[in-house]
Amino acid sequence: MSHDGVGPRAALRSVALLTAGLLAVPALAGCGSGDDPAGEPLAGADIAHADRARIAEGGTLRWAVDTVPDTLNTFQSDADATTTRIAQAVLPSMFRMDTRGRPVRNPDYLESAEVVDTEPKQVVLYKLNQQAVWSDGREIGAADFAAQWRALSGKDTAYWTARNAGYDRIGKIERGSSDLEVKVTFSRPYADWKSLFTPLYPKEVMGTPDAFNDGARKKLKVTAGPFTLKKVDTGEEEVTLTRSARWWGAPAKLSKIVLRAVPRDKRISALSAGTLDLAEIDPAAARRVTAAALPRGESSPLAGPGADRSAADALRSWAVANGSDEEAADEESSARRKLAKKAAKYARQQKALGGFEVRRSLEPAFTQLALNGADGPLADERVRRAVARALDRRAIAEAVLKPLGLPAESVGSHLALSGQAGYGDNSGALGEQDAKEAQALLADAGWVPGGPVRKEKKDDGEKAAGSEGEKGGDSGDGDESEGGDDGTYIVGEDDDANDDGKAPRDSGTGTGHLRQGGAPGAYAPRGTAAPARAASAPVAKDGKALTLRFVLPSGPGSDTLRTVAGRISAMLERIGIRTDVTKVDDASYFKDHIASGKYDLALYSWPATAYPATDARPVYAKPVAAADGSLNVEQNYTRVGTDQVDQLFDQAVTTLDDSERGALIRKADSRIWAAAGSIPLYQRPQLTAARKNLANAGAFGFRTPVYEDMGFLKKSAQGPTGTPGAKSAGASAGD
Repeated sequence: MSHDGVGPRAALRSVALLTAGLLAVPALAGCGSGDDPAGEPLAGADIAHADRARIAEGGTLRWAVDTVPDTLNTFQSDADATTTRIAQAVLPSMFRMDTRGRPVRNPDYLESAEVVDTEPKQVVLYKLNQQAVWSDGREIGAADFAAQWRALSGKDTAYWTARNAGYDRIGKIERGSSDLEVKVTFSRPYADWKSLFTPLYPKEVMGTPDAFNDGARKKLKVTAGPFTLKKVDTGEEEVTLTRSARWWGAPAKLSKIVLRAVPRDKRISALSAGTLDLAEIDPAAARRVTAAALPRGESSPLAGPGADRSAADALRSWAVANGSDEEAADEESSARRKLAKKAAKYARQQKALGGFEVRRSLEPAFTQLALNGADGPLADERVRRAVARALDRRAIAEAVLKPLGLPAESVGSHLALSGQAGYGDNSGALGEQDAKEAQALLADAGWVPGGPVRKEKKDDGEKAAGSEGEKGGDSGDGDESEGGDDGTYIVGEDDDANDDGKAPRDSGTGTGHLRQGGAPGAYAPRGTAAPARAASAPVAKDGKALTLRFVLPSGPGSDTLRTVAGRISAMLERIGIRTDVTKVDDASYFKDHIASGKYDLALYSWPATAYPATDARPVYAKPVAAADGSLNVEQNYTRVGTDQVDQLFDQAVTTLDDSERGALIRKADSRIWAAAGSIPLYQRPQLTAARKNLANAGAFGFRTPVYEDMGFLKKSAQGPTGTPGAKSAGASAGD
């Protein structure tokens, strides 16, 4: 699980994977308009689309993944993104996502699927493709649908399921008028019925608890897709899929797909070594691929000015990137020779990377700032709203996306992304960025600039959130501070010197010299002009400064989050809120801090969903007290919720009219914005390195991959940027 990644829908919003928060009241935006506010996706898929006639027969696609999955059953709690990728290629899906993130019927499995009755019960009739069969030759039919329903309904606790949403509303499943018809009758209305039976497992997997719990963890004996599962090799850390002989649809162009587990920071080396053809990469790696692909002397915004592939430039780039200056790179010395050796390797990699290109889109996921409302200052809605209104969300989005050449728009909804049916910019329910209004909210909550503060010392045994991690200062850039001083300014400190003998710190407001207990403003005669930074003086209440614990991951893949956190810290400092940045190990970030509530502020991502009434409810549901006195938060790790939001979700999930349901979803989102439990910031960038002659694969955006259409272009179909002579691409195309 990645703190800043997205997981499969099966593990999605129903096992602890990612998160967002929820909440309450004022002016509603985008609820009553008759126009569709969804708009268009901010960025489309970038997959080098090509007609099937232009693609060569055969070949092996080597595709980087984060992990070899622990299970092949997407309905188990430890399923991950690779589990979903495998399921998409080898199992039936009744509906898949189009380029706008909306579910569309998959004609390879369904002739039709529609609601045929609503009274007295909702009935959905599935008419299956008459050619649809499992790999053992058996027809896909009602028995498979019924087995999956019984396994996931929640009635039999022997099945170790991660979720049962939707399946628990089914009353019965039966054969229709023929073997090709499946009739599903719901005991309660269910608007998100299209989310069900995707993927569909054979009855051999779903028929018994033992088969469900253990039988499908490392193998799938029966499949029904363009590919079949050949091998899960944990030793080699790869999964091999082969073209299915039983597939009735358009034949797969590739002979094999090898999903190879490669850490993100090792992918440039793997690409340049010719052991990968397709890999999601980070912005730094994308800059290298872009620079390598450019003709000498040309540049692009992503690569940076003047980027080219010469060995001399590679040497200079490597030297500067690794802490040397240009003069050092030009010196004749043993140090230069060592540097040149490393730079030569860099240059060889750059030459090899010339056969790749970066395909760019936006992920169906957004990064948000979570505010823990369980206790402390953020339990007060006014303080949460002050934090939210201090943020320039557009500037944050631009900082992340503009350098990548992607649309730099802030996200306006917790429940959908631009282009999806439920999208509407409902952030007006919270209000625009307004520092003065944010300060007024703080003052209303009792937090005033320059207030007196007691200096409290922690006990030796006391641990702050993430105390096993690295402590960072609040300088605004998210970097660690030197030594033991965390840089926190103590408002109203009355000592003439700090413990280290240095003069007391002063933020520029003059309050650093104010005697403890003195009234703000007492240090100057009435009418004296306020200091230049008075507007951003630290705020305090009841003898305590307002300092929020900002927990961040420390891993090498978290640079973007730390940059964003630095900007947020600087924005909060302008209204008098300080941040105590703590960097923790990636492995403990989510489980030990986010899920357990040991944070005030945190950054992580949530995947978007086409079914927000179902998938988003546990994320924004009001926490309730359990019988043992503990708080059941489901996936609402901000611990903020309202009865009204819950009621709107309940209405939406039973409303079969698409327009009415969309209005309810946008109304719920407005109330979530109003309570400021989580603040969507930007849609995540999706950067994929792909061989130039690889077609129909890359940055998919919302779109579900069509695995049978992927392949390498015929030499005659390649343009001037193709790489027909590349050994690994050529060998792959001929396997």
